[in-house]
Amino acid sequence: MAVAQLICELPADTCPKAAPGFGKRAVPGQHRDADPHFGHLPPREASIASYLDRLPEGADISVKTLARTTPYGQCALRTALRLISEAGHLRRTRETVLGTDGSYHHITRTHFSRTPRPDSWWEAYTRGEHPTDATGAGGHADTGAAPPGGRRRTADSAAPARSQAYRVLAGLGRTDPRLTLGAGECAALEPLLRQWFVRGTGEQEAVRVLTAGLPSTVHHPAALVRRRLHDKLPPHAPAPDPTGPLMECTLCQKPGRPHALPGGLCRTCRGEPTPPPRINTEHHRAQVQRVREAAGFTLRPAFGRLGGGAPRPA
Repeated sequence: MAVAQLICELPADTCPKAAPGFGKRAVPGQHRDADPHFGHLPPREASIASYLDRLPEGADISVKTLARTTPYGQCALRTALRLISEAGHLRRTRETVLGTDGSYHHITRTHFSRTPRPDSWWEAYTRGEHPTDATGAGGHADTGAAPPGGRRRTADSAAPARSQAYRVLAGLGRTDPRLTLGAGECAALEPLLRQWFVRGTGEQEAVRVLTAGLPSTVHHPAALVRRRLHDKLPPHAPAPDPTGPLMECTLCQKPGRPHALPGGLCRTCRGEPTPPPRINTEHHRAQVQRVREAAGFTLRPAFGRLGGGAPRPA
């Protein structure tokens, strides 16, 4: 209990930043009255989840980094992350992004949710959707509806749901005041930036391209952003896998489909036995026959029957 209290008192700036594109990513649609102390988890897991919740975006929350910044060892952290993942707070995904050198790279992203989410929610989220559920574990969605005993916000104060492209465009002014855009300009440029995301460009890469090398004075920010969105449109990304996006096991980073990783864990990390491989005998025989024909081998008929045949000369 004393160690759990110690990690709860750790400042959020003790954890270093991860490489660009990696690190912690908070999911949207957090419940306003979700338990910030994670009381539904055991004390150790609750303290670690609370620490992860307080970390900023892009923080390195790998097991080795957490072992250096928290009082827990790697074995304890692996067990804690497994329970936090099974509770619906943590998932790891594998994505393909366009690098600065023009090539595509596979990166692992860690997504954290203060509100526990079911496997169906995470599966929809990995497909690029932003599902909204009003039945999180012990919470109300932050949509303007007041919790029991709270004060209800007016309809005018409830912000409408915005797409990823709109949020990036609206945030350009915070990165560089010279690219401050209005609501109408963000809505008009939104379809152009959405094409970048379809082609595999990440948010940070899009912001970097749009804000790099600006002139000292920008008289028309919307026109400049529109021109860059047209001229610097990245090439098409590789054809997506028709079977869907990939998720990684929270503990061993083994890739798999979301439906094959319930709780964010693979079969081995869940302690389940691995099923024996299925062998298609007919397919195997046909493949062997094709190899033989391609190599020019033919099966010669047997001469006579076993134990029979032509008699030897005297």
